[in-house]
Amino acid sequence: MANDIVFTDALTKRFGDHLAVDNVALTVRAGEIYGFLGPNGAGKTTTLRMLVGLVHPSSGAARIFGRTPGDPAALARLGVLIENPGFYPYLSGRDNLRVMARYRGVPDSAADTALARVGLATRGHDRFRTYSHGMKQRLGVASALLGDPELLILDEPTNGFDPAGMAEMRRLITDLAADGHTVLLSSHLLSEVQEICDRVGVIHGGKLLTESTVAEMRGNTTLYVRAEPIDIAFAAVRATVDDAGLTATGIRVNAGSEVAPRIARAIIDAGADLHELRTEERSLEEAFFAMTGEVA
Repeated sequence: MANDIVFTDALTKRFGDHLAVDNVALTVRAGEIYGFLGPNGAGKTTTLRMLVGLVHPSSGAARIFGRTPGDPAALARLGVLIENPGFYPYLSGRDNLRVMARYRGVPDSAADTALARVGLATRGHDRFRTYSHGMKQRLGVASALLGDPELLILDEPTNGFDPAGMAEMRRLITDLAADGHTVLLSSHLLSEVQEICDRVGVIHGGKLLTESTVAEMRGNTTLYVRAEPIDIAFAAVRATVDDAGLTATGIRVNAGSEVAPRIARAIIDAGADLHELRTEERSLEEAFFAMTGEVA
């Protein structure tokens, strides 16, 4: 598609006998926030490293802005944070960014702009070696923002953040997308991904299991009913909605909130006591663990 700015076809990487990435085909569309999910060792970071030209694929192909990974024209439109950011420990955060700004061919003032965007404006003069883990990660994101790139590829951008820092980074990423940037991020914090991502790709054992919107992956809304006597209530529910079943504590109805009033009336009219009726939606985390077989 014309608006796909990241595209891979049968992308594969072997390290000796180990198949790290197996025939992956993913697409990232312009202007979206794409969450790349998978357990540790699934192949996320290796895939991202191939996309930016740090690792050469064993077979298959990848394109960024229609160019091969590592192409200077593509790199000029790209900001990257993969794994732990590397900086000069004896330089301040600001001076580290100024060094990187010169490599990118942007003015020194870009360093101050980037520091402000990640909440480090007041700590820019401190040496990098004095930074906490979360501050080092912020500086890594700041370095990716130098030059205001069209596409950001971020590997675990909230790693080491406290809850307040996570919220700030979430706002920054959504603001960037609102301004027209595209963000491809990997994360193990599925609740964060659920809140900010438009689409997700799930990789496991090197294979891309699915690529879909967050809503599609989470599935349909269901209703949970708790009523007594349960046999009378269940019969009333089944007379109203065909797709319903008993659970250990109540009744699960595979329908949305639009049928809740009819179900409530049916239960009461049948002479049962309705104790609870609520909508339930599977979280992205639940969908992820069901798909990968991982244990929460």
